[in-house]
Formats: sequence, C-alpha cells, structure tokens
Amino acid sequence: MGIILGIDVGGSTTKIVGMRPNRELISTMMVKAYDQLTSLYGALGNYMDTNGLPLSDVEKIYITGVGSSYLSGSIYGIPTIKVEEFSAIGKGGLWLSGLEQAIVVSMGTGTAFVKAKGNEFMHIGGSGVGGGTLVGLGCRLTSADGFDSLCRLAEKGNLKNVDLTIGAITKQSISTLHSDITAANFANLNSDSTEADIALGLVNMVLQTVFTLGVFAARGTDTPDGPIVLTGSLTGLHQIDDTREAFSALYPNEFILPPHAAFATAIGAALHGC
Repeated sequence: MGIILGIDVGGSTTKIVGMRPNRELISTMMVKAYDQLTSLYGALGNYMDTNGLPLSDVEKIYITGVGSSYLSGSIYGIPTIKVEEFSAIGKGGLWLSGLEQAIVVSMGTGTAFVKAKGNEFMHIGGSGVGGGTLVGLGCRLTSADGFDSLCRLAEKGNLKNVDLTIGAITKQSISTLHSDITAANFANLNSDSTEADIALGLVNMVLQTVFTLGVFAARGTDTPDGPIVLTGSLTGLHQIDDTREAFSALYPNEFILPPHAAFATAIGAALHGC
C-alpha cells in the first residue's frame, strides 16, 4: 500500500506517525521506554498492531531524533532512511501550520529553534531549558514522580504565590507591560507557597523562557515579526494557552499551535518520503 512511517526517537519518548502516498495522516502514537531502541521497536510494533497494518504495507521508514543514532541498518528489512532532525522539525512545522515561512520551535527534553522557509531549514540555536528541566526540578522540589503527576499538581497552583509581577514592584503604569506580567520567576516564593504553586511556577518559567527565546530567534531573521510555530511534547501543557495569550499581547508575532503539534518532527520525517 506504500505507507510511509515517520519515527522521532527522542531522549525520553518515541513518536511515530503513518502517512499514505497522498500525505494523508493515518494516526499518531507516542511511546515511552527506558532506552531508545526498546522505545523504537516498541512504538513500531504497537503502532502496526493498533492500526491493523501488516509490515508488508510499509514501503519505507524515515527516522530522526537524537535516538536514531543508535540504529544501524534497516528495521525488519524495510528500507530505513535517517533524516536530519532540524530538517524534520522545520518541514513538519510548516506543513502542520500551512505556512511557507516561520520560526519553528521544538519543545522537547530541551528546545530547538529552526528557521524554516520552503525547503530550506536552518538551525538557529537551542536551549537546555525544556521538558527535562521541568521534570528534573519538579521531581526534586515537589512530591511529583514524573511529568504527568507534575502537570496534575500544577493545575492546583497559584502563580501569585511564587512569581513577582510588574504590578507588585511599581505603582507607575508601563505602557508596554501589563501589571500581571512576570517581573521575576520565583521571586515571591515563601513559606506559604505550596507544592502546587511551585509546580505551576516551574511550568510557567519553562514556557516563558521558551517563548522569549522564540521571539529572540525571530528578531535575528529577515522577518522579525513573523509567525512562530510551536511543536513538541510540551505543547500538551494546559498552561500553554495562557502563555500564548500573554506573549501575543507583548509581541507582534503570531504564536501558532497547530494540530498534532507534539508529532511535528515525526511528521516532518515522513514527509521526506511523500
């Protein structure tokens, strides 16, 4: 049937998508495992079984991500092509957003920023602040034992109990900064702050850092006010909509959260074969 699989083997999760030759997306799936190869083969088997697809239907597999370096040769005898990760990020972000040009932000264990235009993709830079930061600090500073429990805890928090806002440090009106804008993350942390407050403060700090760096990445291009496409696992955070709203009020850039954003890199890999 000529199905193309795109697989993104990350630092903590593997994402897999299937596409038909006409670029119709079949479905998406995310699998977690202790090591990259276990995650890779587990994701592939689970995906084929869940979708009722025999391996004989798969024409090619396009694989990307940091974990793809652990794979040598083909997968189950199916032609397997490695795709440069930043190219997959850029191609996937543009396709999902329907844009011809944008800054594509991949929010995973860390964060990558890619300038994408047509079929040209340039890695602008990256940051170690991402999902790994959130889980590492969250599990150290609260009773959370992983990403999901930390997110549930954060939903009960109050940012006013951890962050210092502009309104708290000045009575003077600042035309470009609303009084609720964060002046300093965790600067209002005190003995009354709960674990939920700390969890929410961490989510907010990571998201604000990523969004700010996305704006700075755009400023260094020929379209400084251009769109910023958000992709990667952290796009599933409930608080991302509040961050988008706050940053849209601060900056002229449009912050786009496309459907299937968490799977953009795997989709970008698959698109290399469609």
